[in-house]
Amino acid sequence: MRTLLLFLLVSLAAAANAQTISGSAKDDAGAPLSGATVALVKAKDTSVVKLAVAGGNGTYSFNSINQGTYRVMVSHVGYNPALSPSFSVANDNVTAPALTATKASSDLKGVTVSARKPMVEVRADKTVLNVEGTINAAGSDGLELLRKSPGVTVDKDENLSVNGKNGVQVYVDGRPTPLSGSDLANFLKSMQSSQIESIEIITNPSAKYEAAGNAGIINIRLKKNKAYGVNGSVTAGYAIGVFPKYNGSFNLNYRNKAWNLYGTYSVSKGLNHNPIELYRTVADTVFDGKGYFRYDNQNHNLKLGADYTLDKKSSVGVLLTGTISDPEVSNYNRTVISPKSTGIPDRVLVADNHSNLKRDNYNLNLNYNYLDAAGKNLTLNFDNGYYDNHNDQYQPNYYYTPDERTITRSVIYQMIAPTKIHINSGKVDYEQNAWGGKLGLGGKISFVNTDNDFQRYDVIGGVNTLDQDRSNRFQYKENINAVYANWNRAYKGVMVQAGLRVENTNNKGTSDGQTKAGSGYQPWSSSFERNYTNFFPSAAVTFNKNPMNQWSLTYSRRIDRPAYQDLNPFEFKLDEYTYMKGNIDLRPQFTNSYGITRIYKYRLTTTLNYSHISDLFAQVPDTVEKSKSILTKRNLAQQDVFSLNVSYPFQYKAYSLFANLNANYSMYKANLEGRKIDLNAVGGTLYMQNTLRFAKVWTAELSGVYVAPSVFMGTLKSKGMGGLDLGLQKQIFKGNGTIKVSGTDLLHTFRFRGTSDFAGQKLNVLARWESQQFKVNFTWRFGSTTVKAAKQKAGASEDEKKRAEQQGGGFGVGSGNN
Repeated sequence: MRTLLLFLLVSLAAAANAQTISGSAKDDAGAPLSGATVALVKAKDTSVVKLAVAGGNGTYSFNSINQGTYRVMVSHVGYNPALSPSFSVANDNVTAPALTATKASSDLKGVTVSARKPMVEVRADKTVLNVEGTINAAGSDGLELLRKSPGVTVDKDENLSVNGKNGVQVYVDGRPTPLSGSDLANFLKSMQSSQIESIEIITNPSAKYEAAGNAGIINIRLKKNKAYGVNGSVTAGYAIGVFPKYNGSFNLNYRNKAWNLYGTYSVSKGLNHNPIELYRTVADTVFDGKGYFRYDNQNHNLKLGADYTLDKKSSVGVLLTGTISDPEVSNYNRTVISPKSTGIPDRVLVADNHSNLKRDNYNLNLNYNYLDAAGKNLTLNFDNGYYDNHNDQYQPNYYYTPDERTITRSVIYQMIAPTKIHINSGKVDYEQNAWGGKLGLGGKISFVNTDNDFQRYDVIGGVNTLDQDRSNRFQYKENINAVYANWNRAYKGVMVQAGLRVENTNNKGTSDGQTKAGSGYQPWSSSFERNYTNFFPSAAVTFNKNPMNQWSLTYSRRIDRPAYQDLNPFEFKLDEYTYMKGNIDLRPQFTNSYGITRIYKYRLTTTLNYSHISDLFAQVPDTVEKSKSILTKRNLAQQDVFSLNVSYPFQYKAYSLFANLNANYSMYKANLEGRKIDLNAVGGTLYMQNTLRFAKVWTAELSGVYVAPSVFMGTLKSKGMGGLDLGLQKQIFKGNGTIKVSGTDLLHTFRFRGTSDFAGQKLNVLARWESQQFKVNFTWRFGSTTVKAAKQKAGASEDEKKRAEQQGGGFGVGSGNN
């Protein structure tokens, strides 16, 4: 990793001597063409060298340009593409010929787009990782991709955090996932990189987005083909770590002037091996546990959609997405138990647990979109979603003598826990020109019903007996009503955006069970109900008078509501010595974030952010019966987080580099019944990707990520971890096919290590996963690659579907099609 840091510094110094091409783009009335896409292409074959976006005054710039002959092409929605005459670049900076784009007519001919997407785009409000543009992403699942994304951290329990904050809201195609904890992790594992177009890490969402997620939003965009005619692709992949893994996908698209029909099916199957070591000291007892999880996974993903153009201004669409997953999880664990006073083992616990899981879900979306020439845009979305999660766990606990020859006691449990989540929501978004800018208004109504029926059985002599004292049914209902207003305007050298979102939340939870009364049992019930309304302002000001040196100031207020199961007051037994219990008094946590961003010469992006979080969620361990611990979520007093993000892309001829450094400083403070937490933690990530193209059809990649020590959930201190990946790609079948070969975590250094000392419990943990793998992937694309100019219309809303609670890297040239 030191070598990569040194290489970054050398690359930054080399970039200072590069040539610059600058110019301006206007429309046929002489007005600046703000926001237009500008491509620098080779004069010989019009292949794309670099991409840029025109600033508020229509100006653009390309840096680090080699000597040669070029042309500049500008494109913008509603305008014909404009191509400049050719010009030469020698040893001086060059001003490109002026570009003028004319209004588009409705009978445009087809144009084949061959520009490559940037691998990583860094903007004032978000970072976009274009998965299609990186070799080392091939054959990975969604959780692996997030683990290596700039600024994102995944802890030992597979909870997500961004820039040191753990309140992350995960979206898929603009709609929130209603999952949390292990359910969310398993859902992300079911998604293959062949399905994913890009990952957006949105750190400063506008008022149009739901207010949930103090760390912002991670939006996973799935692929959607835009080419006219019939086209598609087939992918197949193989990976080997400890065990082999397979994946494949098929997608087909048909588009004409009126219809767009598309579908994708993907499947993945494989066995994953995850070792874990837990060394705990609780009161007078020491637990030295070693074991591993074996995750046997098989996932099927389906996406079917249709869009129909009603007229020049409006369209309707329907989209069905679904996942069928039935993984099996085995946990083989051996724990040596010793009195703290002697350190000599007095018993050994062997617990080989097995779980049959089911993770099925679907979502049906109906949408309508209207857009006229005056800029009025109306979008309606209606969603119905269903999640069926089932867990059938067999948990035997055998106690042996220290020599492990004789069983002294056995306790066997079986837990059956079906969870069903129903989601219904309606959303309206409207935009029009107003007060010299763009005014957006909208609202959303959503309803969530979740039902968890937990049944625990004592297994005695092979017979299951329901333990009514430890079984319960938890039902939760939530309704959120929201309205928002958002306005933005471009002044001379300044762009202003301001918004306000108001959310009214109404929820009710009921826990039902039975408790022993005399010789029998009698029913009991516990419930809670909350209603509250909150205001969430957001604002951003961008100073872009000098497009080569732009500054942005941002502010937002956000909320994280407790996950459903975190509110369930029932005690869940994880093993003989560990319990988990919900907390009906758990309050939402609120975050106020302030940021300042500088974009220098469209390349060097620096962002400084400060966030203050009140009522922070934390998983707090308490001790009961001396050696047993119970885990519950509590509201810590506060957390303050400072973060610095620096990114820089560099390109020289066929070599390109992207580097991203994120550093954060967190301060946790709390006083829980006299038990004080006062922790200061420095964390961060360094991500680098090196790409070299050679012999026209070959591409090589070397990427690395390092995650610095940090603190999770207020009490768990982690150590540093990182890894190196290497990949090679060759284009075949005249560019219609690719073969990718890669090796991940070459040095086998990607692992989680952490310590905790709180509430009488000391913990040391070491967790690994199959990060070191060899992968081979093949892709074949067929059919039309021509993209015609579609009628002016906005796509269906890519906002959010329903928050049903969630627990807890501009680059030069990449690959793929625009």
